[in-house]
Amino acid sequence: MIDFLVVGHIVQDVVPNGFTVGGTATYMSITARNLGRKPGIVTRLAPDFVLPQVLHDIEVARVDSPHTTTFHNVYHEGHRRQFLLNVADPIQPEDIPAAWSTAPIVHLGPLARELDARFAKLFPQALVGVTPQGWLRQWDDSKRVRMRPWEEAQAILPYVDVLILSEEDLNGDTELMDEYVTSTRIAVMTQGPKGCVVFVDGKPQHVSGFPAREVDPTGAGDVFAGAFLIRLSETNDPIQAARFANATASFSVEAPGVTGIPTRVQVEERLAQPLTF
Repeated sequence: MIDFLVVGHIVQDVVPNGFTVGGTATYMSITARNLGRKPGIVTRLAPDFVLPQVLHDIEVARVDSPHTTTFHNVYHEGHRRQFLLNVADPIQPEDIPAAWSTAPIVHLGPLARELDARFAKLFPQALVGVTPQGWLRQWDDSKRVRMRPWEEAQAILPYVDVLILSEEDLNGDTELMDEYVTSTRIAVMTQGPKGCVVFVDGKPQHVSGFPAREVDPTGAGDVFAGAFLIRLSETNDPIQAARFANATASFSVEAPGVTGIPTRVQVEERLAQPLTF
C-alpha cells in the first residue's frame, strides 16, 4: 500500500538527444522512495509513453491521454524561455484509485493546470502539500510559457496544510507571499543555495541551506518539497523539516536529473556534519 501520493503529470522534457522524464511527480516520488516511503503517482499519459527505468519500483496509476505533457526549455545568458509543446488531459478525481485515497501524505503538483481546486478537499485526513507552479503558467499559440496570476489560490490554500514555492515562482513579487501565508498553516519559500524561509501561522523564519557543487538544479524544489513533507509528518516540526529538506535538495543539484536524489542515510550524514561555507 502506498503511503505518499503525488497527483500531477509525469512529463517529458526535450533534450539534445530526444526526451528525458521530468516533472514534480517524477522527482518527488523518487525522493519519497529514497527516503523510505512507498510512493504512488496519479497521472495521464499518451498510450505510447514508456515509463522509464528510474520509476520501475514506483506505483503509477495512469490514464490514457492523446498527448504526454512535453516541455522545451531554452537557456540564454542565464535566462530560461519555456515552451509547452503538448499537454495531457486534465486529471480527474475519479482517476485516483480508491485504495490510495487514504494515503497519509498527499502532494498536489500540477505542471500545466492539470488539477483543479476540487483536489484540495479530497484528502481531509492527510498531510496535504502543494507546489503551485503549474497553476502559475499560461501559454499562447506560440507555446511560449509565461506567468499568470494564481486565480485558484483562495479556493485551494485554506484546505491544504503546506504551500511550497520558490522565489522564482513569485517572479520577484514577494508581496504575493504575504497574501498566501495568511491562507494556509505552513508556507515555505525556497531560496536556492541560501536555504528557505518558513512561515508558520504567518511568522517567518530563515533556515540556512547546505553547501553544494551545483551541476543541475532541475527538480531541486520538488526534491525539497517531498523531503519537507516526509520529515514534517515524522516530527511535526516545520523548522526541523526545512533543515532536512535543505540537506536533501543540496544533494540533488550535485548530479544531473534524478541521479543526485539521495538516500536517507546520506541525508542524515550531511545533517550531522557542521555547516561550513
